[in-house]
Amino acid sequence: MKYDLVVAGGGLTGVAAAVSAVREGMKVLLVEKSGCLGGAISNCLVYPFMPYWTKPYWGEASKNKKYLSQGIFKEMKQRHDEYVSDCKDHEFNSEYMKIVLDDMTVQAGVDVLFHAVVYSVKIEGRRVTEVEITSKGQKLKAQADFFVDATGDGEIFFLAGCDFQLGRESDGLCQPMTTCFRMSGVDLDLFTQERPSLQELYKKKQAEGEITNPRENILVFFGVGEDVLHFNTTRVVKLDPTNPFDVSRAEVIARRQIHEMVSFLRENSKAFDESALISVAVDIGVRESRKLKGVHILTAEEIINCTRFEDSVALGNYDIDIHNPSGTGTSHRFFGDGEFYTIPYRCLLPKEFDNLLVAGRCLSATHEAQASVRIMPICCCLGQAAGTAAALAFRTGKNAHTVDVATLQKILVENGAVL
Repeated sequence: MKYDLVVAGGGLTGVAAAVSAVREGMKVLLVEKSGCLGGAISNCLVYPFMPYWTKPYWGEASKNKKYLSQGIFKEMKQRHDEYVSDCKDHEFNSEYMKIVLDDMTVQAGVDVLFHAVVYSVKIEGRRVTEVEITSKGQKLKAQADFFVDATGDGEIFFLAGCDFQLGRESDGLCQPMTTCFRMSGVDLDLFTQERPSLQELYKKKQAEGEITNPRENILVFFGVGEDVLHFNTTRVVKLDPTNPFDVSRAEVIARRQIHEMVSFLRENSKAFDESALISVAVDIGVRESRKLKGVHILTAEEIINCTRFEDSVALGNYDIDIHNPSGTGTSHRFFGDGEFYTIPYRCLLPKEFDNLLVAGRCLSATHEAQASVRIMPICCCLGQAAGTAAALAFRTGKNAHTVDVATLQKILVENGAVL
């Protein structure tokens, strides 16, 4: 198979890269390991969207939000809201998002290959020339002029031999893995009243050894149904998200924690008297794993200082949200109203290759900076930047390093992005 661009990973990042590239004239193959698009939304049940807006700098009295993630992400959200009209900015229906992403890829003309994994990469000098894919017992080969790694775990750049950092710099430990789940039949008003005492009881039973989950509290989200709670509260620490045996252990540990939590709530809360466990994520969620060491490594200092990079391709202001890689506790560093940082195009560029771009949570960033950049709206914008850059380079006879960044930014803005 010969394509202009191969995108690995069908989350929001990969879909944005593939759709934007096709719209700019490329023939694109999108390779996804599962049977649907959406990545963390679809497979890991990640919910909701973390805040992707801030208030404007001008006029303290202004109540209008400044949206930092727009472009294709905004289009995804608008299309979703046509199906589900009563969702707030941060809310979405995971099942309808799958349909939205199907619609966008089909209408654009992206070739999507489901149930497929890239397992080998061929290189010639500073170019990736081919990826080998396995699906349903078959071995497939796809050649392309450009490639985008949107796998989250950096599987393409790892196979190609790029420099990278696993986890935090001090000891290589990654942020904890979490399996999300949902319960229905919950009396939400009563739960809201009981919540403070439940949190205290949870900590007491944790101290006594009855609760094995190391997370410091019960983390829940509303907005998925009139009697439904979404739990993002399991925590598996000190295991490597890129080690298949560690991930397999993590899946089992997290499901045990789910049973532990469901039992705790049913035994200690009247709000859960009629409740049922209705959904458990198919895949455990990974916050952090491999991070590219690219042309530029984004740092915490740069985002705290709200640095304005000349080659900005995305904006962000989500807090530096670090779940303790070794146990209990979660640290935060929040941004004020009107504050936001930029993400430079160079963070998408491996030092070693001219036709490979990296987008999503595996971009080139430190442990602390990635903790802010990793949310889905930002990753989606990075995917749009990568796909657009590949298309521009392809059309102008350049490579990912020599493409005209000013022209790239102009195209992104014309397509709705904010930089």
